[in-house]
Amino acid sequence: MIMNHPLAGVYAAAVTPLTQYLRPDLEGLLTLLKFLAERGCHGALLLGTTGEGPSFSLDERRSILNAALGIKEIHPEFRLMAGTGMPSQEDTLQLTRQVFDWGYDGVVVLPPYYYRNATDDGLYTWFTGILSAAVPSTGAFLGYHIPGTSGVALSLDLLSRLKEAFPEQFLGIKDSSASLDHALALNDRFGADLFVLNGTDRLFTQALQAGASGCITAMANLVSPDLRIVWDRHQEGKTDLAAQARLSDARAVSERFPPAAALIKMLLSDFHDLPDWPVKPPLQPLTPEVAARARLAWKGRGKIA
Repeated sequence: MIMNHPLAGVYAAAVTPLTQYLRPDLEGLLTLLKFLAERGCHGALLLGTTGEGPSFSLDERRSILNAALGIKEIHPEFRLMAGTGMPSQEDTLQLTRQVFDWGYDGVVVLPPYYYRNATDDGLYTWFTGILSAAVPSTGAFLGYHIPGTSGVALSLDLLSRLKEAFPEQFLGIKDSSASLDHALALNDRFGADLFVLNGTDRLFTQALQAGASGCITAMANLVSPDLRIVWDRHQEGKTDLAAQARLSDARAVSERFPPAAALIKMLLSDFHDLPDWPVKPPLQPLTPEVAARARLAWKGRGKIA
């Protein structure tokens, strides 16, 4: 782990609150971020996979990311990361530059996910164009490795090339491979030279032991207290197996009842009195039958005593 890095910690891959007309609910966004800050999150990633980032226009993304800055007035220490990756290099570049101008702590950038047969050379050229033109010398840029969804993996060789070319700006990756083998391979190849935030709750303890510097997970919207327990115990050189077991139970529920954004929004409303936010097409809410089963599964999972 990159010890004591200012961005190390527990992050929620925040859902994006929406109005009944499927427009960004900017007031609801601040309510959500305040909720996350007060339940142990060090920060949040806006407009990632759970935040339905690809479903929003560039203007909508700007409005969401600008509104999120309001959390700094309530919790100045709360860190904000933005999902800025889009298939268009120019759109990605513009949004990345904008959020750094606004004072965001970092960006998490998907590869251009339409061309799934792009070579490492092509991806390197795409990423370097953004790093060169949009990321300040003090900026933190993380690649988003989620090949099961994006269809485009960030190979170890590509990561090595980017780290060598941009040793300061290219901080590392969000690893949503859901693979312990991949977490171990990252540590074997890079050790403390690459900043890694784990994306899979059931692997959090093992990822930390394999050198990760924290996590960004969807379930942090709901179970950040347990993520924080695992994180805090790790800083003390300890392991909390009970908290990790509860995280694994929570992750299992999310995997049984996709899509995660719809499930999490429903559970936030049902169990934490937040508004009943919809999801954007092509995602759909859970059917009444599936929702009832999901609520029972959530009630029956392991919880903090």
